[in-house]
Amino acid sequence: MDFEDDEVIVLTDDDGEEHEFNLIDTITVNEKEYAILQPVDEEEAIILRFGIDDEGDEVLYDIEDDEEWERVADAWQEISEEEDV
Repeated sequence: MDFEDDEVIVLTDDDGEEHEFNLIDTITVNEKEYAILQPVDEEEAIILRFGIDDEGDEVLYDIEDDEEWERVADAWQEISEEEDV
């Protein structure tokens, strides 16, 4: 997906409800790409993994593996700290 940082994107959940997010960053960890998103009306960011669905469309998936989530969160924290320096 081609997004620019700080872009507002709309995602539709499994129930068909739309939710707006600010795209904070995209990062690559272990050759997989992830989106760091912040809900428009909340402060806590979420991390979703880019993937391809059965129709060949690019989609964002929840990270269900705790170890994978920790690797991505740690990588994003390192990047964030380097940018703040």
